[in-house]
Amino acid sequence: MSGPLRGIADRLAGVDALPTPARAVFSHYAAGGSLELRAIRLQRRVEAEVEAMIEDAYADVEAALADEFGRESVAFDYDTKLTLPVELTLAHVYRRASATTPPGVDPISGRRATDPISRLRRRRSAADADPAELVRETRRAREVAELVVVALLDGDMRDAINDGEYEDFAVDFDVEDRARVADIAQEVLQAAVQEQFAAFDDEVRASYDAAVERSEAHQDRDPHFRELMADAVAAAEADAVADVTAADVDGESGSRDPETAREALRAEYKHPPFDEPPVLFETAELDLPYLVTQYGRVGVIYHGMIEMFREAGIELSPEFERAVVLSIVGAQVWLDDVDDFAADVREGQLTPVTAEYLLAETDAAAYDAVVSITEAYLDAARDAADASDAPITGIAVEYIRHDGEPGKLPR
Repeated sequence: MSGPLRGIADRLAGVDALPTPARAVFSHYAAGGSLELRAIRLQRRVEAEVEAMIEDAYADVEAALADEFGRESVAFDYDTKLTLPVELTLAHVYRRASATTPPGVDPISGRRATDPISRLRRRRSAADADPAELVRETRRAREVAELVVVALLDGDMRDAINDGEYEDFAVDFDVEDRARVADIAQEVLQAAVQEQFAAFDDEVRASYDAAVERSEAHQDRDPHFRELMADAVAAAEADAVADVTAADVDGESGSRDPETAREALRAEYKHPPFDEPPVLFETAELDLPYLVTQYGRVGVIYHGMIEMFREAGIELSPEFERAVVLSIVGAQVWLDDVDDFAADVREGQLTPVTAEYLLAETDAAAYDAVVSITEAYLDAARDAADASDAPITGIAVEYIRHDGEPGKLPR
């Protein structure tokens, strides 16, 4: 029966009218995954917990803003897309604990489970699992998750401030000095991060600091990447305007002829080698386009996140880490870079998507390349999720796949 059922699921996954979460579940099942309703419920539970962590962090920001601007109260919001990997990690730990806890015990709340399903559920592994130890693990994982959430918000806000994106810091009153709002919010979260680190060993902080250092090193290369894009744009204009000679383009861009500019884009942004390949990736994955630059852009942050959990005593497999990192790189390209394509072109921001539209011969070829690159990352992420017994992550991969809006791209 599984064959016909998976076929039905595959057809349902292709129905645009269905909600994206439902399509993701059908897609995951059609690709060979299991339909684990308990895992889906755990993910919803984790989403609510992470949302509460964010609200708690913003409550401190609101109090500081009210004091600064002499108001009785302030409503503050800063939208971030960085917390999905935290949710996936926490849900993975919860599911693993639930699968190894004796019947009748809820390892997440620490209370006795009284519902019939929990009382009758058989142990699937670790027959002598210690419920108290599992409860301690889930609580510790939740503490690390709270630290990571606040640290990610702090880092995201610092990046927004560095880019002058003060409009991202929303408040419920008219204020001319939006930069001051941003500075206060970031300062409050930075202090919260430092305070929470006091509850952890130095190794947890070291993992965080190392990830930030590697991420900032990538950000320091942004002017060079913008130069690569400017040269490639000039090259594209030379191809489009027949009476513009290569010498003219070289004079405009300041350095390269058209073919050299494209080759530099390929060699330094699309296919640069790792100075030292991370042990995280398998050999075949090291050939993924843009892996080096996108690992530096977003991957190292979540490698650091996983290391923080590990240093705090939460065991996470290399396969699970790989699933998280590859899915987030895929999401960065398929969701953020596709969505921001027009703005990135105007602002001279180099991403895998803007790069493909400079390297390809036609818009249609660039569109196809973006789709192909995304599929390569998401397929690799799904394989890693399967290998690590992480169905929630597998469903998240399919959610990313179905949530993209490639119709925003020229073709």
